[in-house]
Amino acid sequence: MKAYVFPGQGAQFAGMGKDLYEKSSMAKELFEKANKILGFKITEIMFDGTDDDLKQTKVTQPAIFLHSVILARVLKDDFKPDMVAGHSLGEFSALVANKSLTFEDGLKLVSKRALAMQKACESEPSTMAAIIGLDDAIVENVLNETEELVVPANYNSPGQLVISGTIKGVEVACAKLIEAGAKRALILKVGGAFHSPLMEPARLELSKAIENVKFVKGICPIYQNVTAQPVTDPEIIKANLISQLTSPVRWTQIMKNMLADGAKEVVEVGPGTVLIGLFKKVDRNLNVSSAVIP
Repeated sequence: MKAYVFPGQGAQFAGMGKDLYEKSSMAKELFEKANKILGFKITEIMFDGTDDDLKQTKVTQPAIFLHSVILARVLKDDFKPDMVAGHSLGEFSALVANKSLTFEDGLKLVSKRALAMQKACESEPSTMAAIIGLDDAIVENVLNETEELVVPANYNSPGQLVISGTIKGVEVACAKLIEAGAKRALILKVGGAFHSPLMEPARLELSKAIENVKFVKGICPIYQNVTAQPVTDPEIIKANLISQLTSPVRWTQIMKNMLADGAKEVVEVGPGTVLIGLFKKVDRNLNVSSAVIP
């Protein structure tokens, strides 16, 4: 069985998508449609902007989404997933790729998501940190004993868990986790506490938009961040998507469930190779690759 996975924020790079635009008339048409939907020429920033230009909130998430979704479209008949998943933002890409959601609606939701998250970040200073080299259960126990707000945010792979919360909460937790035996506790350069209760204002704002969009049964199951379980029911997909901003990304569990359900090959669609690298940590012998323009 073949699994396709879609990256999240942080995978962007200067020049992303330019080769797609130049080599495929379908890609060019979709990029131009995106410029109109967003109300600005995101293509100019993606193709010719700097890394700092790409870090603008209104650009980063739509840019990664567009690169992933358009590449999946360009693959045409080569895109035959038995299952899909996306890391955080990548879940929206996966839902468009597996035809649960239209390209237009997906892009509009991603744009609203980015702006809502930025607003939530500005309302309360917060941060995230990567904890390396500890069992998830130990990290969870330490966080439960920390009085400040700090929670698990991204279960990325065995021994790699990102935490999220108030600046003080994350700093206190990092110190405790080093004492508990973590190899590293690295505070990340991010705008806020993603996938934590501090994203509640963004969740409320995005939920209204999601409720007004039509989702349909896709061509294959999607393993969603909130539960790590395969889903095909449009209403359950919507509910999980609404919960996603304030819930942890259970990527470790998603990978294990995909493999347990028969995935023999994993293809990453979009910028970067982070996700297939995480899969290799779970199964060194797994057949992994990055999607390329045919």
